[in-house]
Amino acid sequence: MRLFSSLPALLLGMLLSVSAFAAIDTYQFKSPEQEQAYRDITAQLRCPKCQNTNIAASDSIIAADMRTKVFQLLNEGQNRQQIVAYMVARYGNFVTYEPPVTPSTLILWLGPVLVVIIGGGMIFMRSRRGSVNTKTAAEEMSEQEKQRLAQLLKDSDRKGS
Repeated sequence: MRLFSSLPALLLGMLLSVSAFAAIDTYQFKSPEQEQAYRDITAQLRCPKCQNTNIAASDSIIAADMRTKVFQLLNEGQNRQQIVAYMVARYGNFVTYEPPVTPSTLILWLGPVLVVIIGGGMIFMRSRRGSVNTKTAAEEMSEQEKQRLAQLLKDSDRKGS
C-alpha cells in the first residue's frame, strides 16, 4: 500500500530527470584559438533539420554530426572557409545564413528591391494621374444639368422655409 502512495512522486522524479541523459559535446581543443574558431563556425552554420537554429544550439542528431565534423576538420588543420565550403558542398547553400549571389538565389537578393521600386512607381503614377484628372462635379456637368440642379435647390429652399 505504501508503495502505491509514493509511486506518483517516483514517476514525477523519473520524468524530470530525463534531461539528465541528454548528451553534451565535450571536445579537447589544442588551443583557445581553435576553440573560439569552433564556436564561431558552429554559430555560423544552420541546422538542416531545425531550419532557423545554428548547429551550436540545435539538439538534433544531424547538428551533432555536423559539430563533430567541424571538430574533426579543425583538428586536421582546415580553416573556416574550407570547413564552410565542405558543409555547403555536403548540405547545400541552406546551411549558411548568408547564401552567395548565384543565378538561383538572385531573386532572393533582388526581389525586395524590385518590389519597392515597382510599388513606388505605381504610387507615383497613381498620384500623378489623380492630380491631372481631378475635375469637380460642377465642371463635369452639362449646362442643362446645372440648371436642373439650381432648380432643385431653389425648390428645396422654398419647402424648407
